[in-house]
Amino acid sequence: MADARLRSEPMQQHTDTVSVDAELTRRAAGLLCVGFEGATLDDTTASLLRQGAAGVILFSRNFVDRQQLAALCNDILEAADHHVIIAVDHEGGRVQRFKGAGFTDLPAARTLTDATAAFEAAATAARELRHVGVNLNFAPVLDVDSNPANPIMGDRSFGSDPAHVASLGTSFVRGLQRHGVAACGKHFPGHGDTSLDSHLDLPRVSHDRARLEAVEWPPFRAAIAAGVAAIMTAHVVYDAIDPGVPATMSRVLLEGTLRGEMGYEGVIVSDDLDMKAISDHYEAGEAAVRAIEAGVDLILCCRNPAHRDAAHQAIAQAIASGRLSNDRVEASLARIRNLARQFG
Repeated sequence: MADARLRSEPMQQHTDTVSVDAELTRRAAGLLCVGFEGATLDDTTASLLRQGAAGVILFSRNFVDRQQLAALCNDILEAADHHVIIAVDHEGGRVQRFKGAGFTDLPAARTLTDATAAFEAAATAARELRHVGVNLNFAPVLDVDSNPANPIMGDRSFGSDPAHVASLGTSFVRGLQRHGVAACGKHFPGHGDTSLDSHLDLPRVSHDRARLEAVEWPPFRAAIAAGVAAIMTAHVVYDAIDPGVPATMSRVLLEGTLRGEMGYEGVIVSDDLDMKAISDHYEAGEAAVRAIEAGVDLILCCRNPAHRDAAHQAIAQAIASGRLSNDRVEASLARIRNLARQFG
């Protein structure tokens, strides 16, 4: 069991408000990666980028063809006065946001037979993403597919053997990053043995630490050793590790295990806070602050503008009140800036 001093606090709400100046608003924006509708950059997202937002995440709703996408990415870059993250879920198979119109249809992870095939698939993805201006791919999936009833995993996982997932996962990381696109392993501490879809509900897993060390964690340890630029959290409760607390908000799992024990120094990204595993249980602003308190650096708000704005305001309030310390925020901003500079 992790150090009891890292035990996550009870889930009370924090409602105090304090004055927030422009600099704090900018620092808060620097912890956000947001989605938007349409094939062109909207004024609201452009304004948030000018305020210092870390970046954007793109979806199929933002894509027409390569020429349009390159123009959109250029507009995103021009809207900001800093290095910007432009991210996408481009795993291959059924989770590939840009298909056709100049992009290769990438194979699903499960169909990749060996490390060489994984490297080449990732290299192809990186070359095509880099060409249009995307610099962070939320891939590979490092979850071990140990539950046939899992509604969201299946062929998104490299397989059911932890060593095989670790081997192909690290090759995918190297294929992306050697060709100029940051990789993001997901979903820590493991989403492979859940029976609920975290887009729709909050999964709970009863596995103890010994099981996690044997099955779920070897691919993440391997990816860390390979220099993976980012790791995404899972909206999953691991009751044997941190009872009742989703991993995205668990200081035990993020600061204690991922950083403290595994030695991970890169960017920790939350899964989308608009997913019902979080949005049905927590107000968006409070969820964002709790995630940062737990160790998340970059907050994803992919769809709901009200959630995005609430997260921005709550983070700024938490910095102003001292709930989020200057050192804590600066550590995250430094990691995000480093990733954006390295791959931007």
